[in-house]
Amino acid sequence: MDVGVEPSVGTVGDSYDNALAETINGLYKAEVVHRRSWRTLQDIELATLEWVHWYNHHRLLGPLGYLSPVEAEKVYNRNLGDARLRGVAPNSAVSDKVGAVQFAGPQIVRQCQFGIL
Repeated sequence: MDVGVEPSVGTVGDSYDNALAETINGLYKAEVVHRRSWRTLQDIELATLEWVHWYNHHRLLGPLGYLSPVEAEKVYNRNLGDARLRGVAPNSAVSDKVGAVQFAGPQIVRQCQFGIL
């Protein structure tokens, strides 16, 4: 019976998408759950929301020159716009694989460090 369900990131027989999920779960448990005792379910729910917000917006990413995800996205979008204005294909020399991390380069990192974003 076909119910219209599509596979997630991985293909049959590999575990890459599950490995990523398990890694994030392990980080969350180590950094939030097991660091203290929780009085109520509501306390841990609030701590979870705060951690997810930090993880998605404020954590520094080493492969991107220690930028937060928000800063890296700003740099990417600015470079994408600049490339289009110059008539250059953006990211023409980078990987197109799902989940590939692209490095903005030292010039961009210096600009971010000095608040030129």
